[in-house]
Amino acid sequence: MDEFVRNRLTEWGLSEWIPRFEDEGVDKESLFCLRDCVIDKLITKVGPAEKFRMRLKLLMEEHNTTNQETADVSAHDHEEAGDCIQVIPSTSDTSDKGKRKLDPQGESSKWKSPARKRPHDAMPGSFTDEFILSDVKTIMTYVENKLCNEDNTKLNAFLKTKISDLKIDKRELVGVFGKTGAGKSSLINAVIGEKNLLPSGSVSACTTVMIKVEANMHNPKYEAEIEFITKEEWRDELWSMYHILQDNAGQQKENDDDYRDTVEKLAAVYGEEWKNISLENRMDNKYFKDIPEFLQSKRKILTCESAEELSARLVKYTRSDSKVGDGEKVTRQYWPLVKCVTVRVPNNDFLQHVTLVDLPGSGDRNKSRDKMWKGIVGSCSTVWIVTDINRAAAEKEPWEILENASSLMGNGGECQHIHFICTKSDLIEDWDDHLAGAVPALVFKRNMEAKKTVIREFSQQRNIKKHFSENCFKVFTVSSKEFLKGKHLKPEETEIPQLQEFLQDLNDCHSETLNYVSGAYGILSLIQGARCRGVANKKAAVCTELEETLRRELDKVKKPMEEAYEAFEKCLDKGVKESKSSCEGNLKSILYPGGTSGRGFHRILRCVVENNGAYKPKRKEGKEININMKLSSCLTDNIDEEFRKTFPNEGKCGPFSGVISMFSLDTEWLIQKYKDVELQLIFLKTEEEKIKTKVNKTIRDRKKIIYSSLTGTIKANMQACYERAAEFRGPDTLNNMRDAIKKHVHDSKNVMFQVAKDVMLTQLKDLKMYILEELEKSLKESIELSLKTDDYSIPDFSAELNMVKRYRDERQTSQGEEMSLTGADPRGPAAALSP
Repeated sequence: MDEFVRNRLTEWGLSEWIPRFEDEGVDKESLFCLRDCVIDKLITKVGPAEKFRMRLKLLMEEHNTTNQETADVSAHDHEEAGDCIQVIPSTSDTSDKGKRKLDPQGESSKWKSPARKRPHDAMPGSFTDEFILSDVKTIMTYVENKLCNEDNTKLNAFLKTKISDLKIDKRELVGVFGKTGAGKSSLINAVIGEKNLLPSGSVSACTTVMIKVEANMHNPKYEAEIEFITKEEWRDELWSMYHILQDNAGQQKENDDDYRDTVEKLAAVYGEEWKNISLENRMDNKYFKDIPEFLQSKRKILTCESAEELSARLVKYTRSDSKVGDGEKVTRQYWPLVKCVTVRVPNNDFLQHVTLVDLPGSGDRNKSRDKMWKGIVGSCSTVWIVTDINRAAAEKEPWEILENASSLMGNGGECQHIHFICTKSDLIEDWDDHLAGAVPALVFKRNMEAKKTVIREFSQQRNIKKHFSENCFKVFTVSSKEFLKGKHLKPEETEIPQLQEFLQDLNDCHSETLNYVSGAYGILSLIQGARCRGVANKKAAVCTELEETLRRELDKVKKPMEEAYEAFEKCLDKGVKESKSSCEGNLKSILYPGGTSGRGFHRILRCVVENNGAYKPKRKEGKEININMKLSSCLTDNIDEEFRKTFPNEGKCGPFSGVISMFSLDTEWLIQKYKDVELQLIFLKTEEEKIKTKVNKTIRDRKKIIYSSLTGTIKANMQACYERAAEFRGPDTLNNMRDAIKKHVHDSKNVMFQVAKDVMLTQLKDLKMYILEELEKSLKESIELSLKTDDYSIPDFSAELNMVKRYRDERQTSQGEEMSLTGADPRGPAAALSP
């Protein structure tokens, strides 16, 4: 074995295989003769072997091309190329530790190709996203480290910032709602292929905390991360529970949901002895010795080898069970103290870029849990409503869940798909064995009838349809049990595979790898472009054209945003007028509900004012009471249609009639016109797409805040009134609370609704200014640094540029083929980056 082979293996991150090559006597000459079967014997791991094949092919390409073309390179060619030398990659490798190996001379590469460009060869084979992403990250880490050793020029600092800004796309959230016994846990287990992951099957137990299920990207174990509420929050809850117990003293308790809920929580944490523990002593550390993380405000991590083991250990943190034993035999349960549980599953393709969230049906009295719940619901791109097929359309609870959360998911969120999932669609236990052969046909007929009924019911949901069209609503009839056992139905007849296909499509639509690789390609293009000499005049001409195009495009962006502002102003003027005339009547419907006794409503209204105007009864048929939403309903009703039009969750055009998506510096045309500054223009193209992606993400996040500002402003105005009402005690408390609320609304109505309108319009104006400033500032800086700055001292990264370009081309080709087969469109902007 000679130094040539040793150096190549070291540069390629394959140094651990050097002894094998030495033993077999592989030298430079025999290296170029290696066949696939020999390579497999020399390198016994698939990943390193494929990496070696790719590097060897590139090296052979370089070796052959150099021999053929070196003599043909003329002085004219060198003059045209300037200092931009094309280099075939040999150092962008990953070692087992993820660190980049440098060659002995410390240079990025020493195998240079002629200045003349050669035809691009196809990649040998196809590489996985994980492989490509890992290698490109390693390349960019190497580039960043090399830049850190250079003088800290303005361009250098800009490049390092751009490298650090290369980010991964967010995960897609799929929210799963459903009442106890509907089969949520079984559904999630079946869809992700982990039948024993989430506990299910107990009618006496129900999931009480939010559970996120995602891929374990850190290790091949089953893992759960448990986040607790704070000690202060539990102390506040104990105080509220104390008042509930006091209010129920000497009264009939079996029909009081708040009382039963309080007893269940106290018994779970403290056991039956809770009755003998004073309020002051319930925070004693001895009651939390099994969960020291709660006392330390830390997260508890459970790590297991199997899904079954993790599921068994999780039960006491996630599920309430009324049959947990008596006296000393009671097993402590800590779900009342848990804010959220994140379950991580190893090696699961369906969860690569997707997180499933098992959600309670409504918000929570604990403020931090309620805030998290609303945040998650507002961030779900898809929502699954799970219910038993027997009463899918007639069951009130799933439709109430959907209606109560529709504004959070729709105009106040980013939901694009609502899947109404009817579970237990087989009902095979109820049929005689002699009918077994007819099961598929009978199931199909009954399921189709159920789908039609559910779709008909959705068409009648006026409040829900303000936020969602029928196109985004789809019904599935599934059988998790039949999918896992397959006794009577084929897998596709259970419709679990259809849900799996949907999750796979969500994963495939994520252009995480392509976005990262394209961003890296743009940065490396800028680096190499900055090293080119003799193109100053052409840079100046391109810069002038780009600056003019930028001004013109910004004017195009401004116009539809101003039109939207004017439309919202008209809608809100109408809403303010209607709110002033109807607010006292709307308030009366809440303060004087029919069919509720004064004593019972006294406790409900106290909960409402103590919870800042909102209360969700524990009983299943109880609807949420929200004074703030009721008072702001005229405002939101008047803007809903315009808001959905301006900030659509569905479709491809994007906000403000797609003006951000259509924004373009037209760099592709300029590349054809100014080939000498192609590298800088490639960077500007990638930068433009990255900035547009960032702006669209900010719009998506801010639109949620803008929509909720109407109710939020009303809530802030009513806060002092709620605090006064909560202070009343003794005789006539109910009337005193009612009078305090009515008086405040009467005195404030001429100002309160106008303030809500002004706050929303101000936020819209701020959003417009942000969009224009971000596009202008970011692109002007990029134009200046790429076309008005040269730095010939920057290291040569042409090898890295060529390697990343090959990866980019490989991934673009692959994604294009996938999209042509599925008929889908890639979400990420990077697909349009080909120069």
